[in-house]
Order: sequence, then C-alpha cells, then structure tokens
Amino acid sequence: MIETVTLLAFIPAALVLNFTPGADMMFCFGQGLRSGARPALAASAGVSAGLMIHVLLAGLGLGAAVAALPWLFDVIRWIGVAYLLYLAWGAIRNGAVAADASDKPTRWAFRDGMLVNLTNPKVILFVLAFIPQFVDPAAGSVLLQFLTLGVIIAIGGFVVNGLVGIFAGGAGRVLVSNPRASRIMGWVTGGIFAALAIRLAIMERA
Repeated sequence: MIETVTLLAFIPAALVLNFTPGADMMFCFGQGLRSGARPALAASAGVSAGLMIHVLLAGLGLGAAVAALPWLFDVIRWIGVAYLLYLAWGAIRNGAVAADASDKPTRWAFRDGMLVNLTNPKVILFVLAFIPQFVDPAAGSVLLQFLTLGVIIAIGGFVVNGLVGIFAGGAGRVLVSNPRASRIMGWVTGGIFAALAIRLAIMERA
C-alpha cells in the first residue's frame, strides 16, 4: 500500500505535469481540430493507455534497457518520427474529417494516440525518473506501486488532454462545413504533427 502522505505529495506533482503542454497534449489538440471531440477523447484514451504500458515496462525493469542502450532509444524514436510524419501527410492530404461522418476516425484516434505515446522513448525515461521517487520497496510490491501511481497520471492526463481536444473539436466543427476552412485545418493539423515529428527527431537522450 502507498502511504497517504506519499499520495498527497504525488497527486499535485502529477497534476502539474498533466497541465504542462507537451507532445501528447498537442497531438490531442490536433486530433480534435481535425476530427472532432469524440476522436480527440479517443486519442486521449490511447495516450493514457500507452503511458500505462510504459509504466508497466518501467515497473518490470525493462525501461532500464531503453535508458542504457542508445541504439534501442534511437530505433523507437525514429519509428515515432516516421509515424508522426505519416499522420501529418494524411491530415494534409485529406483535410479535416467531420466528426460524425464515420466511426473510423474515433477507432483510429485511439490507436494513433497510443502509438504516438509508445514511440516516444522520452516517456519511459520520464517514468523511470519521476515515479521511483514515490515508490517505497518496503511498502510492498514495487510493480503494484508503479501501476497505482501510473493510473493517477494516466487519469489526469486523459481528463486534461481530452478537454483540450474537446475545445479544439468545437472550433473544428464550426469550420468543417467550409471546404476551404477544412483544407486549412488539415494543413494546420498536419503542421502540428510534423512539428512533433521534428521535435522527436532532434531531441537528445537524457
């Protein structure tokens, strides 16, 4: 069990991190702008699912391999760069997608959010640096503590990123009926995804 004092210290720190703009938040914003509120929420859920996989790997000790092996870090990073560029090209080519036109944008948004998070190796390095500060091996299962703390971050991230996506989706819905505005939104969304790809490409290992 995690002590109450530890949780009282962890939750505010996790909320600060959730509210800090980053790649996940910008991805959900771009998804909402392009496809609407529901896909944005699905993307936020996918991001949180990806985070929990990172937390599980870190709790099992596998995350140390990413921190120790530069080539593994770079392989994951460049897969992420390629995937973000693929999403950018799709957004630019297809423009905005009406949120109620099909269930596909929602299904794909969850997958995209999870893959974007999983292919950012900085996430697992962050998990390795942040969560262990609040883990006490004497308090019980280290893996269970990792997962419990990870759930807190994941829920907070889902809410914050989802709200950002809903806001963007509201703006996008107003503009999507205009073909020219829809095309511009596609370029804006593609630009966001491309910028995230560039950011991931030029970042250095901690």
